[in-house]
Amino acid sequence: MVAASDELMAALRAVRSLGLRSWCIGAGAIRSLVWDTLHGFDRRSAVEDLDVVYFDVEASPEHDAGLENQLRSAMPGFNWEVTNQTAVHRWFAAALGQVVPPLASLEEGVATWPEFATCVGVWLNEDESLGVVAPHGLDDLFALRVRHNPLRASVATYRQRVVAKRFGERWPRLLVEMG
Repeated sequence: MVAASDELMAALRAVRSLGLRSWCIGAGAIRSLVWDTLHGFDRRSAVEDLDVVYFDVEASPEHDAGLENQLRSAMPGFNWEVTNQTAVHRWFAAALGQVVPPLASLEEGVATWPEFATCVGVWLNEDESLGVVAPHGLDDLFALRVRHNPLRASVATYRQRVVAKRFGERWPRLLVEMG
């Protein structure tokens, strides 16, 4: 599915050109592509943003903004969101007042996203082969099942996301568990 998406492949090439060691495009871009395909939609859902996550203990907090600017220059049609997973614990403390332990890897970061079906990322290798990070597997994604991942998101946050993202309305074959 990813290889058949010219738009996503172009985005993967743009991120690969940044030279990051451990990275992926994940969350909604991958989830929506799979669910649109499994629903047989002729027209893909609009990509609200492209979530690029990477893991680099040496990168400064300002590095994310610089990467976003480079990606916007390369592909201005997307709302790029770049996040170094080594800094997520600081964001939780500053934005939410929550103390969470620092993440140890890209996979650990992807594993904390609010729904199991969304805990998936894809990267593009130099030989054009695709890599996949799916710490909880791909079963929920391909079974069209939406379940709360309790690792970092509260049940209330999960429920708010389900409503705000209109999962059941956009993809009527989903089985959405409200937690």
